[in-house]
Amino acid sequence: MSRTLRQISDPLAGALRGKQPYLLLSLGILVLDQWSKWLVESRLEGAPPVDVIPGLLNLTHVRNTGVAFGLFPAGGSLVGMVLLSILGFAGFSLLSYYFLNTPRHQRLLLGSLALVLGGAVGNLLDRVASGAVTDFIDLHFRGYHWYTFNVADSAITAGIALMTLELFLPSRPAVTEECRGDSVSGATGAASRSPELP
Repeated sequence: MSRTLRQISDPLAGALRGKQPYLLLSLGILVLDQWSKWLVESRLEGAPPVDVIPGLLNLTHVRNTGVAFGLFPAGGSLVGMVLLSILGFAGFSLLSYYFLNTPRHQRLLLGSLALVLGGAVGNLLDRVASGAVTDFIDLHFRGYHWYTFNVADSAITAGIALMTLELFLPSRPAVTEECRGDSVSGATGAASRSPELP
């Protein structure tokens, strides 16, 4: 049993080495998302929208049975909610695998994946717990209202945008520990061979 656990934990620890800041970013997104939803549910449920920026931004309370930004609502259907939850778990598993297998030097990609993971977990927790996601950010202009969204949706959108940006940036070669050690030892050797000043 202990050998099996070691066979699982050792590769996982290696895959997570150097990625702790990105995990903290995901955790921060998750905490902020859940706290903001709790605040909205406790203060705005059944209340009229609150004007934050007149003519541009309201805070309101909406129960969303669909995916991000209220797309593809399940409409209270049990089959729809279960299907969306399964898709959410599948997406989370795929993102986690991608995150674990992304090299540490690809910082922008890891940061974008961390944003998407934090947001995905936040919305998935809501959907599993209550069958719907709490949305509350209402952007509008001259009578046109964008889909109501939340912190998790914002993090997912930002992460996808950064992933897209990363595709267009020139790739940089990875600096491995072995190469770094060779360069340090080479510099040390060169210093030791330098002639002494009179």
